[in-house]
Amino acid sequence: MRLIQFTAADGWRGHEQKIIYLYESFRDFKMVEDQWIVCRNDSIIKKVALEKGMNVLSYDFKSEYDFKFAKELSRLSKELNADVVFMHSSKAHTLGVLAHLLFGLQAKLVLCRTMIERVDTNFFRKWKYNYKGIKKIICVSQPVVDVLKFAVKNHKKLSIVGSVIDVHKFTKKEKNGFLHKEFNISKDYKIIGNIAAFTSMKDIPTWIKTAKVLVDRGINAKFIIIGEGPLKGEIENLIEDNNLKNHVILAGFRTDIPECLPEFDLFLFTSNNEPTGGVLLESYACKVPVVAANAGGIPTVVMDNETGLLAEVGNPIDFADKVEMLINNQDLINKFTENGYDFLLKTGTKEVISKKMFEELKSVL
Repeated sequence: MRLIQFTAADGWRGHEQKIIYLYESFRDFKMVEDQWIVCRNDSIIKKVALEKGMNVLSYDFKSEYDFKFAKELSRLSKELNADVVFMHSSKAHTLGVLAHLLFGLQAKLVLCRTMIERVDTNFFRKWKYNYKGIKKIICVSQPVVDVLKFAVKNHKKLSIVGSVIDVHKFTKKEKNGFLHKEFNISKDYKIIGNIAAFTSMKDIPTWIKTAKVLVDRGINAKFIIIGEGPLKGEIENLIEDNNLKNHVILAGFRTDIPECLPEFDLFLFTSNNEPTGGVLLESYACKVPVVAANAGGIPTVVMDNETGLLAEVGNPIDFADKVEMLINNQDLINKFTENGYDFLLKTGTKEVISKKMFEELKSVL
């Protein structure tokens, strides 16, 4: 197989990391004859992929209706003799369809879908998901499939391949106290953490309100959020309004997640519409116990009272109750972290997911 992975995203989130993981796995396990990442000139994925020595072809896209680039994509696919164009973003989806419809792109089109969002909101969106040239839509979880069924007529096109992490990046399992030192946290205080973009889907306000409930109950813990985003100002105001400036630490964007995550005594995840939550798998890799929202695809990763605890979406009292139940219960922590780690090894490693993804891609040829 000769494969083009195509994204028009400019940021760096879980999906872009997934593209890199898949490229590495397809290469290392010799699954493909050759492969390329096609992306924006100004994108983070270009920088990361080039640093890793990957085949990268980058362009300037004026918009998702850039007919000049759609024509170039068709030409490029023919020149590279590509078998599959694997589309990883909404703009890439549109450009791939235009290249196929108007400019004779011959490679098979496959779409990767990670968002739980209705796509039947207008005629064009619905049409591009049903476009005959798209042979398969690979979804990250069953809730993503369920929401696409409102738009996609041929449900046989829909399949599921879950989230992926590189367990070899998360080898640290023991705390060394460096976050306590960095933020001057007393040794007798636990760290309750989260890693999330400051967007509405992550529901950081519920996370802050949960921290408020736990502080008022006298829990000896500091609360650390790693991440940035457009709602940062709103979050800062909420922290101040709840008198939590001495309790909540906004650690910003960091690149040392494999070092930070094992320092958490508990991972608190309040997202209200998460497709799966790759960071939950990372918590499993680091043997960190999890309390997460019962939302979206999270229950496909966190099995309640088996690999973690699920709480009611948007309910800080329920989240706080679950945190209190777990954080000082070492028997329960041991149960959840061992079960979570076993679940990860069986379902979410690069080795497991790349093989499943390759089989899905191969099936369209």
